Amino acid sequence: MLKLESVTKAYGQLRALKEVSLQVDAGEWLSVMGPSGSGKTTLMNLVGCLDTPTSGKVLLDGYDLGTATGRELTRIRRETVGLIFQRFHLIPHLNAVENIMVAQYYHSLPDEREALAALERVGLAERAKHLPHQLSGGEQQRVCVARALINYPKLVLADEPTGNLDEDNEQRVLDFFGQLHAEGTTLIVVTHDPKVAALGERLIVLDHGRIA
Repeated sequence: MLKLESVTKAYGQLRALKEVSLQVDAGEWLSVMGPSGSGKTTLMNLVGCLDTPTSGKVLLDGYDLGTATGRELTRIRRETVGLIFQRFHLIPHLNAVENIMVAQYYHSLPDEREALAALERVGLAERAKHLPHQLSGGEQQRVCVARALINYPKLVLADEPTGNLDEDNEQRVLDFFGQLHAEGTTLIVVTHDPKVAALGERLIVLDHGRIA
C-alpha cells in the first residue's frame, strides 16, 4: 500500500524528515509516535498527498507522489485516502450530514441516504441535522470519522484522533478503528498515547526526522 524510499522533506534549512524508509502493507495498522517536532505531521502530509518530498520516493497504491501534479495528487487523495484530523475541520455552517456530503461531492455525487447511513454507523443518526457547535467534541470527531470513510478509502490516516476526547468517546473511536482494521482497511494512526499506539500491529517512533 505504501513505500517510502530515503524520503527527505526540507523547509528551507530545516529538514523535517531525513532519509526515511518505510513500508506499510495493505490491511496493516501502523502506529506512529514521537515528540513534537519529530516529523510526524510532515510524514502524514506526504502520505496524505498534501505535500511532496524534497528527495526520495513516496509510492502510494502504485502511484509515485513525488512526480504527480497538483491535480493528480488531489485525485489520488480523493480516491485512496481518508483523513481524520484532531481539530475536526468541520464546516461550521453545515450540519453533520451535509459535512459528510461535501466529501461525497468532491469524490463523485452527494447521496444523503448514504451519508445518513455513515452517521448511523458511528452512532450519530439522531444528530444528523445538528451544526458542529451543537455537537460535543466526541460527536464532532465521529462525524470526521464518518466523513473520512464515506468514499471507502483504502488507507485511513488519523492524526491524534483521540487527543480531544473523553474516555467514553475515545473508546468509541478506537472500537471503530478496530472494525475498520478487521474489514481490511489500512490504518496509520499518529498518537501520543501509548495505549492507542499499542492497538496497532506495528509501532514506529520518529525523532528529529528519523525513525528511531
